[in-house]
Amino acid sequence: MSDAHNSGKEARDPPRPTRLRDALRQARIEAADRTGVVVELRDAEVARLEIMNEALDPLFAQVPAQVDLFDRGVTQGETPRLWIDVVAHIVMGRDKRIYRFVQDTRFGRIVLAESHDVPVIVTAVTDYVARRMIEREHAMVATPIVEPEAPKKPRRRGFGMFVLGFLLGAAALFAFALYAAMRGL
Repeated sequence: MSDAHNSGKEARDPPRPTRLRDALRQARIEAADRTGVVVELRDAEVARLEIMNEALDPLFAQVPAQVDLFDRGVTQGETPRLWIDVVAHIVMGRDKRIYRFVQDTRFGRIVLAESHDVPVIVTAVTDYVARRMIEREHAMVATPIVEPEAPKKPRRRGFGMFVLGFLLGAAALFAFALYAAMRGL
C-alpha cells in the first residue's frame, strides 16, 4: 500500500526541470569533448563557450536592468570568445579544454582566471561583475569638487583712465593758456 501511496505522490509532483537541464549540459560537454578530439576544434570551442554562457545565465539574471555595463555574447571569429563586457572575455586555452577569463588593459591583456572547471570561471566572472558594478556606483555617486569662487578683482581702469586724464590735462592747459592770454592783453 505504501508503494501505491508513493507513486501517487510522485505523479502529483511535477518533475524538476533542472535535472533535464543538467543532463543537457552534460551531453553538450561530452559532445564538445568528442568534437574537439575529432575534427571541428573551432565548433568545440564555440560549444564550450556556449556552455559557459548558459552557466552565467543565473548571474546575469540578477544584474539590475538599469546597469548597462555588460554586453554578453559569443563571437565566432578567428578566435571564438565569450564577451562579458567591452574589455573582458573568456577564451579557450591552447588545449581547447581550459577556460581562460581575460581582461584587456592599457598595459596589455591580463588573465583573471584559468580553469578546466566551469564553476571556477563562473565564480571569477561573478567577482568581476561585482567589482564593475561597485566602480559604476562610485562613478555615479561621485560629485565634482566645487572650487571656491575666486574673489573678484577690482576692475582696472587702464586705457579709459588714461584718456580721461589726458583730456583733463589738456583742458587744464587750455584753461591756463586762456587765463594767461587774458591777463597779458
